Amino acid sequence: MTKVDPYLHAVLVLFGAGKEVSADAILAVVKAAGAEADEAKAKVLAEAVKDVSIEELVKEAAVAPVAAAPAAAPAAGAAEEKKEEKKDEGKSEADAAAGLANLFG
Repeated sequence: MTKVDPYLHAVLVLFGAGKEVSADAILAVVKAAGAEADEAKAKVLAEAVKDVSIEELVKEAAVAPVAAAPAAAPAAGAAEEKKEEKKDEGKSEADAAAGLANLFG
């Protein structure tokens, strides 16, 4: 799994909570999460996102979940394999019952 910068997470938390994205607020969130806080990083990030529409970025990211599509294909294959196994189990149980019937038949 790719590690995501805690400062970016702090910006998203602040945005989601409806709070102002400032260097002090970013530092507070990073510290609350237990990560090591760097004041210079917080200042640079707060300045960088000052004129960015975070709401638009979040909407764009939600529209294009491309990475999730390939993961769904193997899951479907696994489900088909389980169905085939269950069909095979049903046949072997029926064959066993027929064999037992012949013993007492």
